[in-house]
Amino acid sequence: MKNLRAYISILFSMTFFAFSYVWFKIANQSYRPLTIVFFRLAISVVALSLFLYLTKRFEKIRKEDRKYFFFIALCEPFLYFIFESHGLARVSSTVASVLIATIPVFTTIGALILFREKLSRLNYAGIITSFAGILIFIIAGESNLSFDINGIILMLSAVLCATGYSLILRRLANKYSPVYIVNVQNIVGFILFLPVFLISEGRHLPGMVFNPEAALAIAELAIFASCGAFILFVYTVRIIGVTRANLFANIIPVLTALFAYYTIGEIITIEKFT
Repeated sequence: MKNLRAYISILFSMTFFAFSYVWFKIANQSYRPLTIVFFRLAISVVALSLFLYLTKRFEKIRKEDRKYFFFIALCEPFLYFIFESHGLARVSSTVASVLIATIPVFTTIGALILFREKLSRLNYAGIITSFAGILIFIIAGESNLSFDINGIILMLSAVLCATGYSLILRRLANKYSPVYIVNVQNIVGFILFLPVFLISEGRHLPGMVFNPEAALAIAELAIFASCGAFILFVYTVRIIGVTRANLFANIIPVLTALFAYYTIGEIITIEKFT
């Protein structure tokens, strides 16, 4: 039963992550990338902090774990969101999701190198699936897709950050509640991100025009992606481990392509599903 809840949780988590690329595209039509991230983090911090305060579930961080909390926040949301937001501004939501689906490959390799974790048949299947998708994407993309190489590099940088986050998370997942871990990472990430935002896009804040559709997309990013998806992911890692949890990232491209087609009219082609 516990494993079943974990698998249901990771399916919802990956669904929210898949939808997040489309929500970002919608928000990006009205607001700049870092502005979206700023409000996304701000809303998520307020929401989770309020929840922890009302339920009295704040926890004390052990001294030896402080560096791990800092590093997961540095990797994700701080660096990951910077790379992802600028990458999504240059490539389609579906292309971005295909690249993000390589996270299981890098996580498995990282676990093998750092923790000498043995590869299971499921790990090998995940690696083969991820590489097959990228290979077909590259071959078919030469004639059917247009993409910015800088956008690809930015998204792959986001993948490396997500990999670092996953590998460090395994040291904290069994010590603290998922909600508390996500709240701390978002608070630290917001503090790190604030000066970057103010320097790069802060001057545009006074001239911002409210757009209901874009504002709703940012709220969805904050609640469902920055809160819900991460909490469910951390919960799953506690039960089945980070490597197995990340294998479910392979379903993100399919879900993103379908959601993008029905919401923003992004055309679905065969190579986008691989």
